[in-house]
Amino acid sequence: MRILGLDYGSKTVGAAVSDELGWTAQALETITRKDENKLRKTLARIEELVKIYNVERIVLGYPKHMNNDAGERCAKTESFKEMLERRTGLPVVLQDERMSTVSAERILMEGGVRRENRKDYVDKMAAAFILQAYMDRMAHEQKNQVI
Repeated sequence: MRILGLDYGSKTVGAAVSDELGWTAQALETITRKDENKLRKTLARIEELVKIYNVERIVLGYPKHMNNDAGERCAKTESFKEMLERRTGLPVVLQDERMSTVSAERILMEGGVRRENRKDYVDKMAAAFILQAYMDRMAHEQKNQVI
């Protein structure tokens, strides 16, 4: 079973996919749009990724504030979640994404990626961090159920 991870932003959506065993997340691409509210092409591309990778579940980053409050971006993310569920027919799970972009930026900096080039990678890497966090949480919960 493959899982698609998404980092939903105002102008971009980072995408990542799990391996078939659900152990590791790989960054795929960054889907861009000119206007925050123009989502038709973005949703169509996500549908294509679902078909290409035979995805059975989508994990969507949930951008809570550091103090655990849900702000305006959370409301927009919840709306996007509903759109994804309608369009794909798949379950969409919200995953706390705090620090995912910061972690992606740090990895890119440590990897020597120039500042002007980081924007090309940061969203899809953040999606991979979100997806990996979800898979790690599921593995931990499964392990605790066995004990």
